[in-house]
Amino acid sequence: MTPVWLVLPDPFASRLFFDTGVVEQLRIHVGDRLTLVLDEGEQQWAGRAPDVRVIARDELVRPRVPPRDRVWRRADRWLDDRIGFYPLSLRQSLRHGFNRERMHPGHQNWFLDPNRAGSLPRWQALDRLMTRWHYGRARYIPRGLLERLRHERPVLALANTQMHSVVPFILGARRLGVPVVGHIASWDHTVGKGIVAPGLNRYVVQNDVMRDDLVRYHDVDPKRIVVTGWPQTDVFHRRRPRAEYEHVVRDLGLDPGRPIVLVMGNSPTNAPYEERFVERLVSWWEESGAVARFSLLFRPHPRDGQWRERFKAARFREGVAVQEPSFTDLETLAVLLEHGDAVVSNAGTILLDALVNDRPAVCVLYDEGAPVGESWALKNVSGEHYKSLIESDAFYRAERFEDVATHIERALAHPGELAAERARVANEVVGEIDGRAAERVAEAIVTAIR
Repeated sequence: MTPVWLVLPDPFASRLFFDTGVVEQLRIHVGDRLTLVLDEGEQQWAGRAPDVRVIARDELVRPRVPPRDRVWRRADRWLDDRIGFYPLSLRQSLRHGFNRERMHPGHQNWFLDPNRAGSLPRWQALDRLMTRWHYGRARYIPRGLLERLRHERPVLALANTQMHSVVPFILGARRLGVPVVGHIASWDHTVGKGIVAPGLNRYVVQNDVMRDDLVRYHDVDPKRIVVTGWPQTDVFHRRRPRAEYEHVVRDLGLDPGRPIVLVMGNSPTNAPYEERFVERLVSWWEESGAVARFSLLFRPHPRDGQWRERFKAARFREGVAVQEPSFTDLETLAVLLEHGDAVVSNAGTILLDALVNDRPAVCVLYDEGAPVGESWALKNVSGEHYKSLIESDAFYRAERFEDVATHIERALAHPGELAAERARVANEVVGEIDGRAAERVAEAIVTAIR
């Protein structure tokens, strides 16, 4: 019987596959043939599936390297920095104009640093040669990974296909003829979040737009693409009683009998001036009299390691709460988005989450207190994947703080105003919402065995 290795290379992928039930569905389909491959920092997820075998990624890719392989590995890494994953990803983005407005040299997000494209001429013929080397037989593959793949001959399921850390798994599988299913992790990944490996047995996407992107920008055979819907909507599909919401907000020190505005943070990399926005919003809330009408609940981005400083103006105030960032509270997010009264955010998947949950949303398109010429917030919604959202009327736009204040009040007073447009856009971007997307993702992986 063919084993299935589910490679979970980052916390967002782990959260998606565990919290939406994909891991559970795979366990139902393949039983004890399922193995989870987890990074060292992701080992806590193993406790969510105590009866499933776990392999630490370091056990496969970081064993002691024999002396005869060290020069090969060193040369491979040197070439990879110049013609490998990140150079190819940046060259593709620059060629197609992905994230052009957001890029600047030295950006902390490597997908937005044009310097990583390298100095070679940007010819498509040269890119094809670089890709051939990147996924070719000359690459160094850790012996531990290659030996384990040769011994078990599993189906490899990549929870996030577009990561540098999964490349050794793709190389090993390709060398041994092991089937690979590549899950495209999110709606924005096809247009600026890295190259997609060619020739995988199956590609799993959430909507028709992503399928078309794979064909157009990544030269993927459309017959190999399966559209499943977005598993995260399964979590939102289940209705939760108001009592669950009241319990959550009481634990945060808020009164569930008052309207609550959810203020969703972006990462420090994408929103460096968010601290000033928090200060301005809290000050307006207190000074305008809004303090008597509604409460504020701030939810920092899961990757915000500076949240205590960036959200200090909102901490320890009556009628205001700040949640600690987490990758493991998707259920709490679902409860808040089902029953919260309005959402304020800059960009990101959280804006889409708000629309899927039919929440009135205010999208902040300016940077509070930023020097003249800075436009991080606007650039965050400039990507190709935001086109459907930006061209819609599914949310309110705030180009200055006065717009934020006006639209919060409007959203609370007229929550159903944009409901029809929210439903249309949600269906266009995330696909079918029927509570069975996780099941379809699992089926797409399992049928690759056959």
